[in-house]
Amino acid sequence: MQEISYKSDSFLEDIASSDQKHVHVIMIATKPDIIKQVPLYKELKSRGHLVILGHTGQHYDENLSGGMLKEFGVEPDFNLNVRGSSFEVVSQIIGRLGYVFSEIKKIEKVVIPYVHGDTTTAMAASNAGYCNRFASVHVEAGIRTLTPIFKNWKFGNDMQKWREYLMDRDNWEAGSQEPYPEQFNTRCSEAATGIHLAPVELVREFIENEGFSKDRIFVVGNSVADATYEALDRADQATVFERHPQLADGDFVRFCIHRGENCSNEKRFRAIYDAMKSLILDGRKVLLISLFKTESALKEFGLKEEVDQLDAEHENFIYSPVWPEYVDVIAAMNKAAVCATDSGSMQEEMNVMGVPCVTLRFGSDRPESSINGGNLIAPPVDSEFIKSAVEYAWGNADMRSVPKLYGKDVSKVCIDTVEQVIKDQNVFRAEEERLNI
Repeated sequence: MQEISYKSDSFLEDIASSDQKHVHVIMIATKPDIIKQVPLYKELKSRGHLVILGHTGQHYDENLSGGMLKEFGVEPDFNLNVRGSSFEVVSQIIGRLGYVFSEIKKIEKVVIPYVHGDTTTAMAASNAGYCNRFASVHVEAGIRTLTPIFKNWKFGNDMQKWREYLMDRDNWEAGSQEPYPEQFNTRCSEAATGIHLAPVELVREFIENEGFSKDRIFVVGNSVADATYEALDRADQATVFERHPQLADGDFVRFCIHRGENCSNEKRFRAIYDAMKSLILDGRKVLLISLFKTESALKEFGLKEEVDQLDAEHENFIYSPVWPEYVDVIAAMNKAAVCATDSGSMQEEMNVMGVPCVTLRFGSDRPESSINGGNLIAPPVDSEFIKSAVEYAWGNADMRSVPKLYGKDVSKVCIDTVEQVIKDQNVFRAEEERLNI
């Protein structure tokens, strides 16, 4: 396929010349993919496996992909160069990656695709593998949204009681389709998975309840912990405080609003924006990381001129595009008093670093972080509730001291698990193999 670019002109010949049966294909596409998949790629490399790094091209600019690949010192072996609207991207990934896998299959190799989390690439790449009878290793498998049972909440803006309420597992319910399309993606990925690498025990419960084979579900932690700890070790190399010296002494909140369901809904977006604006006017130090959808929402809802004015008039407001280097993100966030975000991965990173988190959604696909006590849910409907949540979480000692959930040396555990499985069975196993007949 002409659309696919390869690092080497001898891509297939190099694979064919190896005496190894398995080809481990690590798929990346978005910034979180790179953060969480590259540690596994490096672990496989260090053990001498035949491993290939594949990029779909979903995130292709310097801030979201290129800069981070350079930072981590890796270069994809192939790029699918997908472009277009969501349905076009999905079909391109399935078609182009399916072609790559079929060509590898022709040279009698067994592909083991590694897909991550709830991305479009995870859904489409696992589909491409399954069409070739290759089951995936699903890294960060089984993340499902739980939502607090709001009809039982009777305490207004009492954030201490709200935190206690969230820490009770019985006060949560399943069924949400948000975040969209991520909850669809992760569920679809599971059906094409041969090894489910779950981050926490709660997630094992989700996957088991959906009927997947218990002997192929493993609780391993989350590889974001490896990336975060590694970045913390390099924090003295960060340049972010040269660009934004106001952040160097901490005591700030980082806002990140980029989910489609928040940025396409004026009521939701304004609830978050108004809470942020009120904090700025109160003199609180606020960092807004603005992504493409953030900027689109600011313009669509007539707020762009106002946010630029806030930036010009208030030294306590730092308004910045996304930073390309992970070490800058982690070095700055490690100094934050609280993070207010609609991101999924940042809920995990805050737990790793012990930074209180406020999730700007109706629920969370990392509910364990709220049940654990370090993450408050702030539904994007009431700016006063959101502001109260941020102020309560600001430097909150109890939220800072909650147990770490996501492990250490997770990439090693993941690859240990894969090696153990493929020593005894195929990742894509026939029914007689599953039944041990």
